[in-house]
Amino acid sequence: MNTFANKGSWPVLRFSELQDTLETLHQWLQMVGKIRLKSMPCQNHSWHAALYISAHGYSTQSIPYDGRIFQIDFDFEKHELRIECSNEERQVMKLRSMTVADFYHELFQKLKQAGIHIDIHGSPNELEPAIPFKENTVNQTYEPQAANTLWQAMLKANGVFNHFRSDFIGKCSPVHLFWGAFDLAVTRFSGNPAPLHQGGMPNMPLEVMQEAYSHEVSSAGFWPGSADSPLPSFYAYAYPSVLVH
Repeated sequence: MNTFANKGSWPVLRFSELQDTLETLHQWLQMVGKIRLKSMPCQNHSWHAALYISAHGYSTQSIPYDGRIFQIDFDFEKHELRIECSNEERQVMKLRSMTVADFYHELFQKLKQAGIHIDIHGSPNELEPAIPFKENTVNQTYEPQAANTLWQAMLKANGVFNHFRSDFIGKCSPVHLFWGAFDLAVTRFSGNPAPLHQGGMPNMPLEVMQEAYSHEVSSAGFWPGSADSPLPSFYAYAYPSVLVH
């Protein structure tokens, strides 16, 4: 029985049951996110890089490319990845247990077949060790129920964050899925400049962190956990933590 059948229920996330699929999926999301990052016009605070929750999974939404648009979608009901382009036939990959390296080669072959030629930075960000995608044969698990359950949790959190966002009349981000840390987040801005950020995120350029936190922010989000902190969590923080005016 689908644990999400009751519209009022939240799926139960047990990190030990999700871990292998989550770690593989995180690598796959990084590749797709980097494709969006490379293709979209730059937007403040890296909003152009993020992914979104969709009716079936995660999505890049529409990306402009060479006078047309394309979109990449993860579907965790049919368990497939779809590449759709405004003037090309749809390309489909079945989501299954496969190495990160195999996913990388198949993904870029499907893009090539759709007439899309994009080069990305070939290693993950915000992860250690940052094994190049082409060489990663460590992460290779895709368990359909685990992927679906994680998406169902993100779907619920997405609804909560959109409601939370609605009452704020200042500058506020969309509800974003950031593929660097694999977290769903919404951020409010005070409009005041913030102290220069000192960085510290693994495999993340300092200038990216400083631009992301160039102004005072308050963020709320949901994170599914990691091997170092194996507990799915809601979080909230402000930068800077102490406001001085």
